[in-house]
This record gives sequence, structure tokens and C-alpha cells, in this order.
Amino acid sequence: MRPPPQQQHRPMRDHVRVTPGTRNAAAQLPQEKEFEDAKLLALLQSSSKELQGMRLVHLHLGLLEKVELSDTTMIQRALGELAANSAHVQMFDMSNGDIIMLYKGLKFSSVEEVCKKIEVSLLNKSKMTGVNPYKEASLYSILELSMNFVHVIRYVESITKSDSSALTAGSDAKPAITPEELAKIDKSLRMFDLSPFLFNQAVIDIKDDSDKNKEYFELYISIRELQTRLSPDYDLLANRWLFNHFTASLDRSLLRSLNHGLEFMGSESIGINMNLSTALSADFQKFDERLPAAYRGKVVLEINKSDLFEHLHLYRELLDFAHSREYRICLDGLDEFWVTQFDLDSLGCHYAKVFWSNSYITLEPEAERAFLDKIAAAREGQCKLILARCSTVTGLLYANKNGIDLVQGHAVDAVLRKGMRIADAIKTASLMDD
Repeated sequence: MRPPPQQQHRPMRDHVRVTPGTRNAAAQLPQEKEFEDAKLLALLQSSSKELQGMRLVHLHLGLLEKVELSDTTMIQRALGELAANSAHVQMFDMSNGDIIMLYKGLKFSSVEEVCKKIEVSLLNKSKMTGVNPYKEASLYSILELSMNFVHVIRYVESITKSDSSALTAGSDAKPAITPEELAKIDKSLRMFDLSPFLFNQAVIDIKDDSDKNKEYFELYISIRELQTRLSPDYDLLANRWLFNHFTASLDRSLLRSLNHGLEFMGSESIGINMNLSTALSADFQKFDERLPAAYRGKVVLEINKSDLFEHLHLYRELLDFAHSREYRICLDGLDEFWVTQFDLDSLGCHYAKVFWSNSYITLEPEAERAFLDKIAAAREGQCKLILARCSTVTGLLYANKNGIDLVQGHAVDAVLRKGMRIADAIKTASLMDD
């Protein structure tokens, strides 16, 4: 899976650091609302040790029939006083009118006292239109984040308007990469250490509760970071032909890096994004010759569907080679339409990676039936479906409901980093939908 730069995330590295509150800075809430749904979602998805021991105040102002300017001023003052005394604090104004504050270092009784005063004041003027997202008839919630992580992230996902808006906002257009610039990049890649840009993302079996539920780990290069390092003034994606040439060079550089050993992956299976031309090249032959016996049968070659369309003859060659050398094949970059058009078993691939989209929930009945029939058929066939790019828990729920056992994406990463099992997270999220 080789997503374009604006859609890539850095697992375990991209995170928003929660900074210490100060009396002068943290005590001030913005006077003009700047909705921060995407910012909070990114923080939760990439959260690691910074959020350990963090608590959350959630004011459900969006449930009120009306909120006046004087109410907003009162809330700003009350939360500002709390923030000034907190060891760590970060506040978020949500697009539905709610306010969320993450904090450390405050007594529960002190926080509850302030929240009760806010609730009493507001409910004297207005009424709530329903229960809050945590199934409580209360205008506020105070939560231990680690124990309520799934509930919180599901709420934020439900109101986030665009997963990519925070990544793309304000970015300046860059000129398309030129052949001359690409030649410089090619030369740099021959001597470049790719290890700082190499990441992995697990494909998880949601039906397996054991520690062996990882089907394989996809290795990939963060193209966005690499472009920033090697060619910050050009857009690598603007010219499709030159971008394909770049990925071929990148494949070869990755193979050279992996030739030094795969010990960093332990005994896990790995997946490698690969152009068909590279998979049949001398560089891959050298990689194959150096592949340790312990990894024979544990390497998955991920081939994009566009590459398959354009070079079907090369794909047939790869199938023969992969079978003789015990490589598995994953057809990458599919959606629900292409799944219904392919006879996946006849293509000889072991996996088919389908990119999650919220549009699957609202498919026309005929299209939905065709898609679900293919999912059911895949369970009986030789090719396993993977629901990838699950950036929200909604994608995991869809996979669980409709029989796709293998999942991958930032929502998976976020749950695993919290030390939770995917099956437990799905169960918790399902209860919230009841």
C-alpha cells in the first residue's frame, strides 16, 4: 500500500505533544472559535506515553437548545482557572459546539465542582435535547482517558468532517518534479540511509484473540517525509510517469536496505510494496538470494492494481516466480467496485487489500449486495480480503459485521498502542451503537 503523501501518517511518530499549562497562556481560551475536531482526532490516533494518566473533561454544549455569549464567557473563565493550575492541559473547541479539555494534575473533586457549577448555570437557562455520547443524562463527563479511549475516539470520529483536512490545510502548491530534479534524487537514493523513513503497519486478524493475531507487517517508506528531505521544493505526485520512476528507484533502495538483514522484524511475516518491474529485476534476485531461510514463505509482495492492469504479462511471470520461491502476493489499492469485478482466486493472489471508505455504508442496494456477496465468497476462497486504511473505528465495525477478518489502519494502530485488543475495542464500540 503506497498512499500519496498527503494521506500518509507516521505510525508511532506523528503526535501532538501536550504542553505544560501556564497561568498566562493556558488560561486563555480562544475568543474566535477554531474548530479542532481533526486536531484532537490526530492526537488520539497517534497517542503514546504523553496521554498516560490523562483525564478528560467533556462539556456537551451541543446538546443544549441554546447557548448565549455570556454563557461562553463564563465557561472560558471557569476552565481557564482550572487550566492555570494543571500540570498539563490542552483544550479543543469542537464543531458541534462541545468543549473538551485534556488535563493532568488536578483533583477530581476540584474538576467536578467546576463542572457542576457550569451545568447548573446552563440548565437554569436551557434544556438538553438528549443524553450525551456516553449514554449519560449529564451536561458534562469526566473520564480517565486510558479507560475510555474507544468511547472518546468514536465520538470525535463521528463529528470530524474530513480526515485529511488538517493535513492539507494551508499547504502551498509546488511545481511538478522535473526529470533533472528526479535524476538528482535517484543519485541521492543510492547512498541514502532509508532507515529513518522506514515504518511498519500491522495487518490484524480481528477474530484471533491471541498474541499471534498479526497476519503480517507491511513495511513502507514515508514518501511525504522523504520528499521533504530530498526534494522539498517539488511535488513528486504532479507527474505520474516521473512518480512511477521514483517509486521504482525507491523499491530498489529499499531492497538494498533489506539486504543487510531482517532481524529487526523478529519472526514476523512482512509485506513489501513492489512495482512488478522491480519484483522481476536483478535487484530483487539479489534480495531473494540473500533472504534467510527462516523468512522463506513469510514475505508478501504488495502489487498495486494499476500496475497489474498495465503489465499483466509481468504479473503472470511474477506468479510463477513467487510460487517457486514461496512468496505471497497481495493485490493492493482496491475498492468495492474492483472487488466485484475481479475473480480474485483466478488471479492467484493470497490477499486483496480494499481501502475503507464511509461510502460503503450508503451503497445502493444492488451494489451493496454484490460487494457483500464477494466478501462472503472470499471467506470460502484462497484469497483473503484485508480492509485497509481504517482510520476510524467505523471501518473496524464494518469489517466485523460483514465478515472481513483482516484489518489495517490508523484506528488499529491507535487501539494497539493503548494496550487493548482489537476484538475488545470493537465490542465496546458496538455497544455504543446499540
